[in-house]
Amino acid sequence: MITDYKNRPAEDLRGKKLWLLDMDGTIYNEDRIFDGTIDFLAQIREQGGRYLFITNNSSKSVSDYVKKVNAMGIDAGAGDFYTSGQATAMYIHENYPGRTVYCMGTRSLVRELQESGLKVVTEVSDEASVVLIGFDTENTSEKIRNTCIMLGRDVAYLATNPDLVCPVSFGFVPDCGSMSIMLKNATGKEPFFIGKPQPIMVDCVLKNTGYSRQEAVIVGDRLYTDIATGKNAGVDTICVLSGEATLQDIEEGEVKPTYIFRDVKEIFEKLH
Repeated sequence: MITDYKNRPAEDLRGKKLWLLDMDGTIYNEDRIFDGTIDFLAQIREQGGRYLFITNNSSKSVSDYVKKVNAMGIDAGAGDFYTSGQATAMYIHENYPGRTVYCMGTRSLVRELQESGLKVVTEVSDEASVVLIGFDTENTSEKIRNTCIMLGRDVAYLATNPDLVCPVSFGFVPDCGSMSIMLKNATGKEPFFIGKPQPIMVDCVLKNTGYSRQEAVIVGDRLYTDIATGKNAGVDTICVLSGEATLQDIEEGEVKPTYIFRDVKEIFEKLH
């Protein structure tokens, strides 16, 4: 009998075929892969399942992520990822077709949006009627100023993800959600967030892969994004304690995961 970190029955995990994995804080921290990750991923495939990485971190494009995880020894290609950047591009195409987008984001995000067919600018422009912010690891005071100018206009306002922090080797740094709070303090405006916990990413992945909601499970380290996504999408969840969420957060929070594990290594050991 499989049990989770709190000794609750978790035998249902043997029937999961699609493992939707968060990345930062779940399988690695910056450039350090967590112990047990490679074994866990190999186990999923050996047992006839599939893993797919869904990440709110919009600072990197899919091609960037492929290079990053391949360098860590993880077997993955472009089809094994779905990012908040990709979900945002799809959302804009569907809801604001033909609009010019002003983006405060990394060069990788801008390039990915442009490659999807969107017209994107990074300077103040009268043409832009959509403002988008992402997790901008290349941010500058000039970018912030330009974004505030754009938000002073009659524009649609979107953000790739609501994460407050991103885990790094020494702790955490402000993520897109924190950047949106900073901009709200200056402009009074709040964005509509595209990534987790919106069910958009999971719905797209299930549609593209053909798996049912009962066959899928989300593994992540954040209650308000990863675990809340599972609740919103009707998919079981595992919260790992290797990133942002602590056991106290889970016990005191309103959003509850289906299962709790110490890390992906413990999942591997329990399913072995």
